[in-house]
Amino acid sequence: MRVKLDSDRCQGHGRCYDLAPGLFGEDDEGYGHVVGDGVVPPDEEQAARLAVANCPERTIEILQEARHDRR
Repeated sequence: MRVKLDSDRCQGHGRCYDLAPGLFGEDDEGYGHVVGDGVVPPDEEQAARLAVANCPERTIEILQEARHDRR
């Protein structure tokens, strides 16, 4: 799973970095940004989905879901 944040649409509510501080940070003006390359560790997937669901401007998206082999 990978997350992306559209910084042009971000209004700086801070929900992303409050809900998923391991995935998102804030700049000097309080706007959110993705920490690192956006790859979400398995133990942070729920936090990533929570951040996506709680962003008022819908600036965060999940680019790639993890695929599980179900044989």
